Amino acid sequence: MDRRPELDAIRTLVVVGLVFFHSALVFDENDDYYVKNADTTSITTVLAGLAVLWAMPALFLIAGFGSWHSMARRGPAGFARERLQRLGVPLLFAILTILPAPVWLRLKAADPGYHESYLSFLPQFYTVHLDLADFPFVLGGDYFETGHLWFVVLLLTFSLLLAAARNWVPGGAKESLAGAVDRRGVVLLPALLMSAICAFVGMEEAFAGWSRWAYLLYFAGGFLLASDERFRLAMRRDAVPAAIIAVVVFVASGPVLLTAGDDPFTELTGQAIAGRALFGLAGWCAVVAILGLLDRRNVERTPKEPSRAYLYLAVAALPIYVLHQPIVVAVAYGVVRWDAPIVVKYLALASAAFALTLVAYELLVRRTRLTRALFGMRLRSTE
Repeated sequence: MDRRPELDAIRTLVVVGLVFFHSALVFDENDDYYVKNADTTSITTVLAGLAVLWAMPALFLIAGFGSWHSMARRGPAGFARERLQRLGVPLLFAILTILPAPVWLRLKAADPGYHESYLSFLPQFYTVHLDLADFPFVLGGDYFETGHLWFVVLLLTFSLLLAAARNWVPGGAKESLAGAVDRRGVVLLPALLMSAICAFVGMEEAFAGWSRWAYLLYFAGGFLLASDERFRLAMRRDAVPAAIIAVVVFVASGPVLLTAGDDPFTELTGQAIAGRALFGLAGWCAVVAILGLLDRRNVERTPKEPSRAYLYLAVAALPIYVLHQPIVVAVAYGVVRWDAPIVVKYLALASAAFALTLVAYELLVRRTRLTRALFGMRLRSTE
């Protein structure tokens, strides 16, 4: 199959956008972010909802696409080894180095009388116990967390499950599905399953508003969609109706969820269930629409050589993801103390955090084989 440059572009856009997204949560009146500004606004809630609908689902679906090609080259065992190296090593390294910092800064920001040093706090962070009920987040503690690397935990878990189950999937099932998508609208039918998961399993605020099992469906869906060119053609064909459905249903879901009580993500009231069902339906349609429309544009235009800046950011996507949140929190810890309007603080925070993340990547990650390996990069640079 041809390379899908739009998938790389979406992944890069989402990862870079997370710096600006998490910077905005410092000023959001609803989100319980690590560091909060004294003045908050509801505008960020609306804007965040637009990103939450499609951004992380698209990352999981694109990861599923990549997994298909990786497994085809390496086989299930080779794929599992590669995922442990590219995801497991950065996850472990981050837990041992940078993940305690945002939790410590949260304690300092919430209580001006908290004077415990960072080194004194570390043993408390690493005091953990097994919590199998929260699989795959099997380590719990009063202070321990995987933070923003929940994405890496889930992606690694899904990849290993896929490698274990790969030989159990009957080839005829994929062929039947690929044949079925010749009919209009069939590629949108997983939206019904996504809707049911959101409605009855619930949504998890800590994971960008989606259930971990909804993400599993996006990941598995990406793996399946990459397996046959007919799925790609169906997404291009149905991209416009998917976009219309996504916009209409998302607009309808907003007021339902916002007025569904104190915990619309998990409450079993009729209104909360309906709101989550609408959101899940809109999410799948939005991802299909985005990928289908971008693929149309990719097919219709003459390919252009990507810019050096784009190539640099695309290669740096995983290190930027790993590094960005501790840097955002550290910068926010100082910025929220300024006597300035929210807009000024946000622009200063987002721009400084983005610049510092790139500096950290360039100076601390990119230049040596060891640090590249610790952050899941290929050992030979291609930028």
